Amino acid sequence: MAYAPALTHADGRTLAIVHGVERALPGLRLGWTTSERGDLIALDHRDAWVVANTTDGGLPFLCNDDDQAPVTLYGLENPDGPGGISQFQIHMRLPLTASVMGQAQSVLAAIAEAAAAWWGELTPFAAASDIAEQTAPTLEGPPSPPRGLPILVMAPGALASNEAPQHLGWLNYWSAASARALGFPDTSRDAELLSRARRTDSNGWLVPLTDAPLDLDKPDHLNALLRAYERFPNLGGRGVP
Repeated sequence: MAYAPALTHADGRTLAIVHGVERALPGLRLGWTTSERGDLIALDHRDAWVVANTTDGGLPFLCNDDDQAPVTLYGLENPDGPGGISQFQIHMRLPLTASVMGQAQSVLAAIAEAAAAWWGELTPFAAASDIAEQTAPTLEGPPSPPRGLPILVMAPGALASNEAPQHLGWLNYWSAASARALGFPDTSRDAELLSRARRTDSNGWLVPLTDAPLDLDKPDHLNALLRAYERFPNLGGRGVP
């Protein structure tokens, strides 16, 4: 998922995102959408269709035609972003195959840079489910995240800036503004993160927490996530009184 400024009239970022993803995953063609019943619909003039259907601040649903390795992409507007500023939120689902995971950093960078995103992350589904519980409300009351993960404060005013990431993931994209908000990089404290991180074309950062896809059943992966939350104590609104 990536979080970016809201779309404007005749905004070219939607097509740039689609083209960027296809370049990052050679052989991928996001040339289909689905009906309300879930039937595949081939898009003979995909680019024109995307432009015509980029309404209500979002990117229309796109997918490939591969039951063995499905890829989906769409975007939505969130009018209630931090500080009351609307956000454009891009969602993508990828198969957890070796070839795709080998290009995962390029995919996240392509989406985030084309969208001019503030921040974003890409995380395998199982780990993402645990991370979601850091903020998800429960019938019993406040969040109660598993595995010792910190509670992330989502109260009004806790996230005063769109630049401040809401949570961490396996692969993290931080724009130059988001990196400044986090105080990253600090060469005295970020040697582990910098050993995997790389700069993007727009001077942002791609920061993987682990070399392999994040698996919180592995103690070293869980510890890497916990250390990252310790390193950035204000992330997720935790620094707000």
